[in-house]
Amino acid sequence: MAIKVKSAGEIEKMRTAGKILADVHEELHKIIKPGITTYDINTAADEIIRSYGCEPSFLNYEGFPASVCVSVNNEVVHGIPNSQRFINEGDIVSIDAGVKYQGFHSDAARTWAVGEISEEAARLIKITQESFFEGIKMARAGNHLNDICKAISAYVLKNGFSVVRDLTGHGIGENLHEKPMVPNYPMRFRGPKLVPGMTLAIEPMVNAGGYAVYWDDNDWTVLTADDSLSSHYENTILITEGEPEILSLKQ
Repeated sequence: MAIKVKSAGEIEKMRTAGKILADVHEELHKIIKPGITTYDINTAADEIIRSYGCEPSFLNYEGFPASVCVSVNNEVVHGIPNSQRFINEGDIVSIDAGVKYQGFHSDAARTWAVGEISEEAARLIKITQESFFEGIKMARAGNHLNDICKAISAYVLKNGFSVVRDLTGHGIGENLHEKPMVPNYPMRFRGPKLVPGMTLAIEPMVNAGGYAVYWDDNDWTVLTADDSLSSHYENTILITEGEPEILSLKQ
């Protein structure tokens, strides 16, 4: 299947979905504190998403049992919310969420500090977010997909961290995951040329230690192989005639 270029009407729906998702993340950030459970976060997320007339993109997607992914410390992505998993002072918490609005998806992730965190953890979160913005400097019509991938990787490596290689970003639209895959590391080919109307979910997943990961026994949660911290930052973006538009970021 070819990469789908979105129409003006489709882009407008995705733009609305992105604005709603930005609000969802803002509201979830407010409730993250010591003593809350990851299940509490999921419950709040589901209520907030539905209050906007949207559906949670992740619920039952390929069998995923929750409305958002909540990953803590050494969990990279796809943490399954659990009523017995408490958030503690000093943790870092990654929330990956998606909303479906009038048939179109937006996907975004944030990693938040819980109270006072280590210097390494704070720097990890900062570099992960900055690597996204380094990547989208290259997200311009006429460039190739690998230009984004190389920029993300170079920035992370320059700052002494590693990029997860077993998971990637992706195209997005009527389907949560569409072509193309968007790695956070250099590919061996240039990849497709970027054209206006493409919509991509770009999501650096960055480890404080090595890039190796493994899947938990639940077949969903991905953890760092060396037990190091991991951070995740993602937005849905639109390729335009000029600067890329970040659809899922609060303006």
